[in-house]
Amino acid sequence: MQPKQNYLNFYLIYIAVGLGLFGFSAVFALFGVYAERKVSAFIQDRLGPTETGKFGLLQTVADIVKLLQKELITPAAADKLLFALAPFIIFIAVYLGFAVMPWGPGLVPVSLNLGLFYFFAIVSIETLGILMAGWGSNNKYSMLGAMRSVAQVISYEIPAGFALISVVMIAQTLDLQQIATQQGILSTETTKFLGFLDVSHIGGILSWNIFRAPHLMVAFVIYFIASLAECNRAPFDIPEAESELVAGFHTEYTGLRFGFVFLAEYSMMFLVSMLGVILFLGAWNTPLPNIGVVQLANWTTGWGWGILWVSVKALALVGVQMWIRWTLPRFRVDQLMDLCWKVLTPLAFACMVISGLWRLLLM
Repeated sequence: MQPKQNYLNFYLIYIAVGLGLFGFSAVFALFGVYAERKVSAFIQDRLGPTETGKFGLLQTVADIVKLLQKELITPAAADKLLFALAPFIIFIAVYLGFAVMPWGPGLVPVSLNLGLFYFFAIVSIETLGILMAGWGSNNKYSMLGAMRSVAQVISYEIPAGFALISVVMIAQTLDLQQIATQQGILSTETTKFLGFLDVSHIGGILSWNIFRAPHLMVAFVIYFIASLAECNRAPFDIPEAESELVAGFHTEYTGLRFGFVFLAEYSMMFLVSMLGVILFLGAWNTPLPNIGVVQLANWTTGWGWGILWVSVKALALVGVQMWIRWTLPRFRVDQLMDLCWKVLTPLAFACMVISGLWRLLLM
């Protein structure tokens, strides 16, 4: 009976973790929509939500309650199976990406030695869901939006992949938890600032990957730009161009299905930001250094601090995504592809080559 009890406890833990991550995604989406409304209002010299709740805090909650009460309408000419499944495939693909994200030292839902490979593989399924949504809707605007999204995502995965390989070549592992550990005082290997200064006992911002190998700053910028395209965020929002395509691939969706599409979009914003933090910006490690007897790095390390640091850094990148959306105009399709294939891809490939030389000569 004891082994069965152990298996039961094991499954209960994983169910609790899964529900916790789903709850986090839902709460973040609520917070993200409200924050974006306020950010856009500030940039455009408006007030944003003010009436529903204190400072308009309940406006998004009211919108969600209304959305959940909406009728689930399926167009008569739609492919009913594809149309119904697409929103859930889009969300599940993004949701499963959280499985390998480390939140603190030893705090990761599933520790995989191929974590980064798994992340890319599972999140790529979102593209299939988007194509299913566009095709299944049997709507010309939805189909155009889906085709644009697929072309965009597949194209920008190339420079994003090269940028991430640049980090993998420095870290010599695909395990996201190991990559995170290497950027802090818990690392068992010597951490060198700029390739020659040992900062293993100093920790802090100097041990982050972008300072361990400065060319990774360029790789980080490339990855961040590509992540905007992966999320269909402005200025790469041509798959959802309201002025051209009504709403894009989700034009025909209502109610809960529409809600899952937007839940996936905001979850994806946090997910790609969190991955950027883990690979480039020190992950759950503190930005504070050890200076003499003032051991700030040692004092601000642990599970609680790890969750705080990775969340603050990821939310800061989400804030930049929102800032960019309400600042820059939308790219044309030709500009989008030129940036990907003529600028970002060669730069990312150069970063990958430099990482190989850096690892060979300086580490």
